[in-house]
Amino acid sequence: MYYQMSAEPWGHYVAAAAMGGPRGGGSGVDPVERVARLAAGSAVVMFSVSSCCMCHAAKRLFRGMGVSPTVYELDLDPRGRDIERALIRLLGSSAAVPVVFIGGRLVGAMDRVMASHINGSLVPLLKEAGALWL
Repeated sequence: MYYQMSAEPWGHYVAAAAMGGPRGGGSGVDPVERVARLAAGSAVVMFSVSSCCMCHAAKRLFRGMGVSPTVYELDLDPRGRDIERALIRLLGSSAAVPVVFIGGRLVGAMDRVMASHINGSLVPLLKEAGALWL
């Protein structure tokens, strides 16, 4: 199921109901544990807010590299606030989106993603996770 389909899709958009399903953890699961489960579900996972310009830029960066991240739009999920608070705890800062996981490991927010891209460590991470083959 997808949130949006367009001529240039950003990647795999996961329906809000899936965030609380068996892979996303039920209502009794700690939000940090839910984030870990969701992050482990795909090679590249991004937690986003649909109206966030930095989230849009991160999606464009990955799509431009030929990577299709699984994107969880927190503003479209009834438990998005809990997940956002869990992301803030994981990051140790108030800037929670976009948050990117590659190979189930936390890369960080947009500043860390861009720093990894600029210093050349992003492509090897993507290759190691199986998100990029070239």
